[in-house]
Amino acid sequence: MKAACFEKNSLKYVVKDVEKPVIQKQTDAIVKMMYTTICGTDLHILKGDVPEVPDNCILGHEGIGVIEQLGSDVKNHKVGDVVIISCITSCGTCKYCKKNYQSHCIDGGWIFGHLIDGTHSEYIRVPHASNSLHKVDSSKPGFENLVLISDIFPTSYEIGVLNGEIKEGDIVTIIGAGPIGLAGLMSAKQKNPKKIIMIDLDQSRLDFAKANGATDIICATGDEAIKEVMNMTNNEGSNVVIEAIGTKFTFDLAQKIVSIAGNIAIVGVFGESVEFNLQDLWIKNIKLTTGLVNAYSSLELIKNIDEHKIPIDKLISHRFNFSEIEKAFDVFKNAKDNKALKVLIKF
Repeated sequence: MKAACFEKNSLKYVVKDVEKPVIQKQTDAIVKMMYTTICGTDLHILKGDVPEVPDNCILGHEGIGVIEQLGSDVKNHKVGDVVIISCITSCGTCKYCKKNYQSHCIDGGWIFGHLIDGTHSEYIRVPHASNSLHKVDSSKPGFENLVLISDIFPTSYEIGVLNGEIKEGDIVTIIGAGPIGLAGLMSAKQKNPKKIIMIDLDQSRLDFAKANGATDIICATGDEAIKEVMNMTNNEGSNVVIEAIGTKFTFDLAQKIVSIAGNIAIVGVFGESVEFNLQDLWIKNIKLTTGLVNAYSSLELIKNIDEHKIPIDKLISHRFNFSEIEKAFDVFKNAKDNKALKVLIKF
């Protein structure tokens, strides 16, 4: 089968022929891929930022496919089902899974395209298939857009919206209008906040945000962004700040615009140390949360999308065939030049 494999020495991915996966445990499924996408984490891997990824690992942790083979212990799915592959693999029984920290599953977690072969291939082996696959109705137009339920929407919802404890009437500020920030915008709207302020330096993405639910947009950073947020909030700051970029500058901004008794929800992936200004924040009774997605919200999100509460399709800006995966990576890597959000890859 064809697969996009990570060459560790050169930090490149190469499409080549590899062996088709087989059932290893009776809790496994073999899924024939139909659709996948590319995540910012895949780009981090190609930069060498995730050293634990083994040589020749097949990249990708998001996808939709059809079940071709099942282990005997998988009772809630059948061969021929079309399923979303969760980015998080969960045994469902360990101490972490029982606490809804599936990302830290003792026998799973984030392993696709990280510790084991992922979704950028024609077939994939899915461990703990009972808990790691979600059936979808492939007869519905646009079902392929549900590939975004693999990762980006659960991440923005759980780590941004739920960790941020957004309530009706809150003022919410999202720093970063990339795909994860925009997914957070769409998810946050379901909680009926008073305002959603989006901050970014890409005007086209801010225009997209404004057209899809942001009440206010700020094309600035640093002191200018702080000033604008304070003007919009009667100098009180934002009840909830979702940081969706992952730099020391955006983390500093989040600390300076959060209100008294406000929440900072860190969604961005950080690759460097940051300054935490506890001397200024301890007295404000703020809460700061971080986390890796656990994907326990997938079924809730699928329901909301089915009920047309979340316009998930709008986040897919480009579509490619798997034979064009190199072009897809290039477009996604140079997102600003290509006005790219999420790219959909069809097998």
